[in-house]
Amino acid sequence: MKKILMMFALLTGFLAAHAQQSSGDYFEGLSRKIGFSRMIPPHGLEITYDKTVHVIFPSSVKYVDLGSPNLIAGKADGAENVIRVKATRKHFRNETNMSVITEDGNFYTFNVKYADEPLLLNVEMCDFIHDGEAVNRPNNAMEIYLQELGNESPRLVRLVMKSVHGQDKRRVKHIGCKRFGVQYLLKGLYAHGDLLYFHTEVRNSTHVPFDVDFVTFKIVDKKIVKRTAMQEQVICPLRAFNYLTRVDGKKSGRTVFALPKFTLPDDKKLVVEMYEKQGGRHQSFEIENEDLVRAETINELKVR
Repeated sequence: MKKILMMFALLTGFLAAHAQQSSGDYFEGLSRKIGFSRMIPPHGLEITYDKTVHVIFPSSVKYVDLGSPNLIAGKADGAENVIRVKATRKHFRNETNMSVITEDGNFYTFNVKYADEPLLLNVEMCDFIHDGEAVNRPNNAMEIYLQELGNESPRLVRLVMKSVHGQDKRRVKHIGCKRFGVQYLLKGLYAHGDLLYFHTEVRNSTHVPFDVDFVTFKIVDKKIVKRTAMQEQVICPLRAFNYLTRVDGKKSGRTVFALPKFTLPDDKKLVVEMYEKQGGRHQSFEIENEDLVRAETINELKVR
């Protein structure tokens, strides 16, 4: 009888422990469950083995995560905002997923399954601002903060640049240069949070198109006897809205650059240079510290 009671007690304890382990509650039911309203609905994506699926995003891809070794993905050669996706083996059964983060702070998620003939081989994604679907939550989230922007929201940075570009106001009237029939101007200088925004314009009064090779922002000494690499500090723009690569003859174009906030010592100046590709009509203008500290503040409410 004692043996039977002992076996019964052991069985009861095992069943109780098993029931507790399989209850599905986190921390004994004290955790708050994630509601459906918190979910970012995934997009459905079909891939195959013998064909490549290309997904085009509204800005450069910063991060890609694949849920299964059955997938392979990577940036398309020469393109920062296009990824190609294929299956590594034929006819895999289990559905998997893929997540992508883009430079403007968008987060995209996909449920991926195998198909012999995918319905869509080339897919173009929209960002939150241009997503016109009438849903009560976005199909992608734009609250991803990137290390390079510090505490600034990528979405807000983009909206600020878009707003400055759209208003097209000339707030600065004394900074610019004109050489070889091409004029390069600083139209405005703005500050918001930890970033400075430079609104520039290129005016081409000649009939020969101006192809932009690159633009540099450099802090240099005001009095340079012999320029060396140690006397120059290059500041790389974090973002550029409507970055110009070509200005046709008798045309103009504007770009808004976002740079990390900085000031200049009395013996330094900022030189902004624009170089022509396979040409010699290079442009440059200089900015003093007194210009930087007079940068206009941006009202966040007006750009949302």
